[in-house]
Amino acid sequence: MAEIIPLFPLGTVLFPGVVLPLHIFEPRYRALIRDLMAAEPHGRQFGVLAIRQGWEVGEDSVTALHDVGCTAELRQVHPYPGGRFDVVSVGRDRFRLIEVLPGESDVPYLRGRIERLPEPGLDERAEEEAEVLAAGVREVFARCRTLLHATLRAGEAASESAKAPALPALPLPSDPAMLSYLVGSAAPLTIDDQQSLLAIDDTVSRLRRQLRLLKREATMLSRLHAVPVPLAELRVDQSPN
Repeated sequence: MAEIIPLFPLGTVLFPGVVLPLHIFEPRYRALIRDLMAAEPHGRQFGVLAIRQGWEVGEDSVTALHDVGCTAELRQVHPYPGGRFDVVSVGRDRFRLIEVLPGESDVPYLRGRIERLPEPGLDERAEEEAEVLAAGVREVFARCRTLLHATLRAGEAASESAKAPALPALPLPSDPAMLSYLVGSAAPLTIDDQQSLLAIDDTVSRLRRQLRLLKREATMLSRLHAVPVPLAELRVDQSPN
């Protein structure tokens, strides 16, 4: 069933279950947070869509959006003098964007007509395949982390001014669907790769593609000692708006 929710375009991909901290300073998004705070608790959700073309900041800065995103539930709000906010949200449901509704005088932020995309259930055969794929994802993800850690440490040793970030061990969920979401967010993948994972409707297909992507990154890290993108720690780094 279609519904209308506020939209928040970002230069990142949000997955269900992943924490999203944001610093809110643009007037239109300040209005969004105020409206969400005034809503009933179950209505404090907005849609996060990765930007296909454009930038996060500025009026008319976004020229194209991806059509599959993730709703975010507002959990914490810290206001500052002058009207800015630090907020923490958590990814909830995947959705498909049907139509963008332009801002109005009393609603300055974008809104969208969306259709939520529930995770389909798995039959017995699919559950078995998902468990096998999930085990492979855990193994290759751990290998990527080890290789990435070594690459960052080598870079730190080569430059006194460089400092490699700490990479603590991650507790990964046993549920294959949640594993696919959290690893999709945390793995060293490009935004296009992450978006391709978010757009996949079923767990088995998502894990299968994720495993291929992780093997590709592990090979690149091993052979080229190159870091493709920064690694997120099961969250989306704080973004401006």
